[in-house]
Amino acid sequence: MLKKILLFLLIIMSFYSCGSYQKINENKNESIDSKIPNKAPSLVDKIVWTAVSFKGTPYKYGSTNNKGMDCSGLIFTSFKKRKILLPRSSRLMYTKGIHIKLNEAKRGDLLFFKTSRKKTVNHVGLITSTEKGKIQFIHATSSKGVLVSYLSEKYWKRAFVGAKRVIHQ
Repeated sequence: MLKKILLFLLIIMSFYSCGSYQKINENKNESIDSKIPNKAPSLVDKIVWTAVSFKGTPYKYGSTNNKGMDCSGLIFTSFKKRKILLPRSSRLMYTKGIHIKLNEAKRGDLLFFKTSRKKTVNHVGLITSTEKGKIQFIHATSSKGVLVSYLSEKYWKRAFVGAKRVIHQ
């Protein structure tokens, strides 16, 4: 009986991790700032490009591959490929790096969110662009998988907790 209760609790908890219940506008013509610079690609460029390569991957809690991905798995995998180890959960990722003001945020910085009634961070995204003051980020939601959103969208703006820099650019 105890095993059944624990299994039930584990299933319930998985719905609150990296969750998003917002209806998201799917714009197929949406561009991601992945222009190739005239110089050799930076570490940040490579991390962002890795994350973008997972765009369209379905959501799968606890997974870190092209068959399924959760929000922290996307960030963990994108940084790990470049030999930068971050914690595996968004809550623990939020303990790393330095806090930055939103107007100082750059491509490659992390955005953290609270998307549930819990008082802890439970979602993370990676900034792909900050052109014209609009912050675009890639992340994985339970409803849409890996996609690109804007921080200015009402849902994300309301859930936003803070920005962190883990790579000193």
